Amino acid sequence: MIRSGPAGRRRAAYDGLDEAVRVVRSLGSEVESAQRVAELMVTALQDGGRILTCGNGGSALEAQHFAAELIGHFRGDRPALAAIALTPDPAVLTAISNDFCYDDVFARQVQGLARPGDVLLAFSTSGNSANVLAAVRTARDLGAQTVALTGGDGGALAALADHPIVVASADTAHIQEAHLVLLHIICEHIDAAFRAAP
Repeated sequence: MIRSGPAGRRRAAYDGLDEAVRVVRSLGSEVESAQRVAELMVTALQDGGRILTCGNGGSALEAQHFAAELIGHFRGDRPALAAIALTPDPAVLTAISNDFCYDDVFARQVQGLARPGDVLLAFSTSGNSANVLAAVRTARDLGAQTVALTGGDGGALAALADHPIVVASADTAHIQEAHLVLLHIICEHIDAAFRAAP
């Protein structure tokens, strides 16, 4: 039901806030998974590997946010870490989409950049984005580890990725909010590991 008028819109805002809090609270069961993923990334980075990351729409921005936190830092000073978002270059994205197809837009980049020992972090709120699934398949074929942040029932991505984390919500906005919380948990763990390194 669409709420109309100031009172209805105010109630809808509070309902949205309540649901966002519920979804974030549900992440308690995924904190250990996030820490395991962070440790996987720490090991990859310490061994000379890189983190590649991709997603569509709002998830593309979360991929870029994560890469920025690794190349920069999340909290405090530490060395720059090797991370590449596969989303921000319009020349690459449009060339691949035009010359091949949009479903290949991330897989083609993974094919050119990924090596054994790297980690691909893939975002899809539905778990069924064809271009994200293709990227994960390509990364696995090349010997990279794959991590998925998804939602709902996890879709095909949860079954395909080596390390899936599924947010218990069917609402895209709330899934993305929860993904950001999970990303910050992962960033905190990675920052701490590299600040502690000699």
